[in-house]
Amino acid sequence: MTEQPKVPVLVVGGSLVGLSTALFLARQGVPCLVLEQRTGLSSHPRTRGVNPRSMELLRAAGLEDELRALPSARVLARNSGLRLAQSLAGPELGAFQEEYYREVSSDLGALSPTSWCLCHQNELEDVLRVAAARAGAAFRFGSELLSFDQDAEGVTAVVRDGDGSVERLHGSYLVGADGARSAVRRRLGVAFGGTGQLGRFLAVHFRADLTAELGDRRFVMCYTFNSQVRGALIPLDNAREWRLDVILDPTATGDVGADYPAERCVELVRAAAGVPGLDVEILGTVPWEAAAKVADGFRSGRVFLAGDAAHVMPPSGAFGSNAGVQDAHNLAWKLAAVLAGHAGPGLLDSYDAERRPVCAATVRQAVLRQQDRPRGGERSGRRGLPPGMVEDSTLWFGWQYHSAGPAGPADGSEVWTTDPRGLPGTRAPHVQLLRDGTECSTLDLFGDAPVLLTGAAPGRWPAAAEAAAHVLAVPLVVHGIGGRGELDDPSGTWAKTYGVTEAGAVLVRPDGVVAWRAADALQDAPQALREALARMLAR
Repeated sequence: MTEQPKVPVLVVGGSLVGLSTALFLARQGVPCLVLEQRTGLSSHPRTRGVNPRSMELLRAAGLEDELRALPSARVLARNSGLRLAQSLAGPELGAFQEEYYREVSSDLGALSPTSWCLCHQNELEDVLRVAAARAGAAFRFGSELLSFDQDAEGVTAVVRDGDGSVERLHGSYLVGADGARSAVRRRLGVAFGGTGQLGRFLAVHFRADLTAELGDRRFVMCYTFNSQVRGALIPLDNAREWRLDVILDPTATGDVGADYPAERCVELVRAAAGVPGLDVEILGTVPWEAAAKVADGFRSGRVFLAGDAAHVMPPSGAFGSNAGVQDAHNLAWKLAAVLAGHAGPGLLDSYDAERRPVCAATVRQAVLRQQDRPRGGERSGRRGLPPGMVEDSTLWFGWQYHSAGPAGPADGSEVWTTDPRGLPGTRAPHVQLLRDGTECSTLDLFGDAPVLLTGAAPGRWPAAAEAAAHVLAVPLVVHGIGGRGELDDPSGTWAKTYGVTEAGAVLVRPDGVVAWRAADALQDAPQALREALARMLAR
C-alpha cells in the first residue's frame, strides 16, 4: 500500500456537490483532492434547474456567463411554467399556478442580480470541473473509497484505484459528497432519518421528433395523465431530445430494468406524447426514488457531509441539488478560514448548526409541494399559502442562520423570514449600485474575505476596520456606499434595505451572510467591530 502526501481537504464524490465543494475551496486558495468512483462525469442530463440563490454563488465564482452560454441553457432560456395534459398532443388540463410557486420567468430584479438557469446537469458539472481545476483543485476518477479513519491531526483514507492498487491518502479534513447512499455517512454511523420513500420513478432519456406536437409552447415540464402512463414529460432541447419521468408502482419489488425493457419504454413515450407509432430512440434509463431524509449530524470530527449525503428530498421545486451547492459554499469559506489560521476551529461547528435546520426546513417544503402537485391545475378558490408552506422566493432568499445566537429548533421550522432587511444570519440583500458608472450589486462585493459596508457618513468605521483587521491579523475589506464612497447608491435604498442609517455599518461574511450590524454610529466602534469580527471567526 502506497502513501501519498497530505492535502488540506479530501472530497469524496465527483458529482454536482463534490465539484461545487472543490470549486469554492479552490477559489478560497485551499488545495483539495476529489475522489470519484466513476471513471468520468455522468452523461445523463439529470436535473437541470439552477435556482437564483445558487446562480448568485456561481456568479460570484465568475461562471454566470459561461453557464448561460451552455447549449442546453441557450435552448431552454425561454422555458417556464408547469403544464398538465392528457398527452403532449392531446388537450391541456391546465397550468400549475399556486401562490407559493414562482415561475422560472418571474421577474426577480428587486431581489437578485441574477435568475434561474435551466441547463443540463452533465453540462454544468463539466463547467464546474474545469473551473475548479483551473483554480487549483485536483481530481482522481476511478478511485473508490474503501475506508477512512480520523484523529486529532487529520483524516486517513484508504482508496482503491482503477488498476486495483490501494493507496493511503491523508487530509486535514474530509467532505463526504457521495450521494444518498453515502459510504462516508455509513462509515461515520450517522443516522439518516425521515419519511423514507415517497415515490418510485423511471427517468427515460429518449430522442423523438415532437416539434409539431410541442408547437410554440416552452414549458419546464408537462405532467401527463392518461390510461397508459402517468408521469412528467421534460423537453431537453424543445425538439428531439426529451426525458420522461414515469411514476412506478411503489409496492412493486421487481427489477426495474427487467420490468421496463426498451420496447415498453417506447410505448410509454408514445402514450405520453399522444402519438401512436412515434419513432422513438431510447438513449438510457435511470430508476430513482423520491424520499425525505436528513442526517442526524452534518459533522463528525474532521469529516463533513454535504448534498444528498446529508439530506434528500423530493424533486418538486428543484431544491435538493441547489441545497447541496449551498452546503458546499457555506462550508468552503469556513474550512479556508480555519486552515489559514484566521478562524478558530469552533467556526466549523457552525456548518451543522446553520445548514442542518435550513435543510430540514427545505426538505419539509419539498414534501409539501410534492403532496400538493397532484391537485394539478384544479383551482379550489383557496386564497393564501397552504398550511405550513412558504413561497419559493422566501425559500431561496429568506432563511436565517442561528449559529451566533439562540439556536432554532432542530426541525428547521423557524428558519424562514419574509423580510430579512439585513438581520444577522440572513443573506445580505441585493441592492443595485454603480461602480465607476457601471451597474453592480451589493452581492458582487462578497466572496473572498469579510466585508464591512459603510454609508455616506462612515465616521470612525474605516479606521475601526483597519484596527480590527490588524489586531486579529485577518483580511477585512471596507466598501463605502454613497456620499464620497467608491460606490454610488442611485436608488438611495441601501441603508434602509440593510436596516441601518447612513452612519451605521454592516459586517458580511465571505459567503454573503450578514454577521453583525450597527444600526448607527458607535462611540466604541473599534472595540465593537473587533469583537464582532472575533465572534464571526470563533476567535
